[in-house]
Amino acid sequence: MENKVVITGLNIISSLGLNRKETWEAMLAGKSGVRYISLFDASGLQTRIAAEVSPAFEELSKQHIKKRMAGQMTRVTRMAFVCAKQAMEEARLDFGGFDRKRCAVIMGIVNTGNSSVEKETTKQNRVLKSMTNAVPAWISLEYKLEGPNFSVNTACAASAYAIGLGYDMIRSGQMDLVIAGGADSIINPEEIEGFNELYALSTNNDPPEKASRPFSANRDGFVIGEGAGVLILESETSARKRGAGIFAELAGYAISSEGYNIMAPQPDGAGMAYTMEQALRQSGITKEEIDYINAHGTSTTLNDLYETMAIKKVFGERAYQIPVSGSKSR
Repeated sequence: MENKVVITGLNIISSLGLNRKETWEAMLAGKSGVRYISLFDASGLQTRIAAEVSPAFEELSKQHIKKRMAGQMTRVTRMAFVCAKQAMEEARLDFGGFDRKRCAVIMGIVNTGNSSVEKETTKQNRVLKSMTNAVPAWISLEYKLEGPNFSVNTACAASAYAIGLGYDMIRSGQMDLVIAGGADSIINPEEIEGFNELYALSTNNDPPEKASRPFSANRDGFVIGEGAGVLILESETSARKRGAGIFAELAGYAISSEGYNIMAPQPDGAGMAYTMEQALRQSGITKEEIDYINAHGTSTTLNDLYETMAIKKVFGERAYQIPVSGSKSR
């Protein structure tokens, strides 16, 4: 018997807010989280803007993380940890009613942010601060969970992979609950310079709020940001048994690989279209039931062009009636 997968908790820490409520309200108000970089002196870089999390996060993290633990974590790891704790609080979870061997943590982590900007890295904590698998491990330790805990590194899709893998574990009956999501920050000189060399980042520094322009004719690249996002995935049986509030059902997903180019997508969005078709098929949802698309929307020349073509290929004339937006624009 396959189990339905539902979302019973969620949270986000972003440049727009330190929790889901703050971030959502800022998005509804049309605010942008992109500002001039303050984490270091960026005056010598082509790109001098980013979507930084508020400095107020440091005080928030002290409420959730003991000093010794915090010293073994990077800022990115602390964001993931605090974000997960807030999501768990919202889900009103008491693990006394769970088999902890059937509870997992899967996080999409490309790197832990242990860069030139990270403060207080020493010989004693360098390894712990650099290990991507330490992020889900800290969360598992907090709740004494004994199910799988690991990180996924698939660039921009890392968190989506983590959520998909969590879905599979619950759907197949292996797990009752999975904490899934991700965190990242590449706001540092070395990675900004690297992306500038690849012509991937926007250099429209003034005003910062107007730099990210997905699907616009004058787009010139994406704007980097930082933060964390976490979902509490649970079997519907478990959620209803404990009377949990349910935000949504996770109906399905699809993963594919184009095997085409290390940077560029397949021409005409063929690979993207195939993945969307597979996601619809695996979730049992018809094209007519789709009323919103959250796009990758990187503001790069090829992605936005081919993503648009892929959407039109999948949905035909309905593509012109379905609202499409990209979270990166904020």
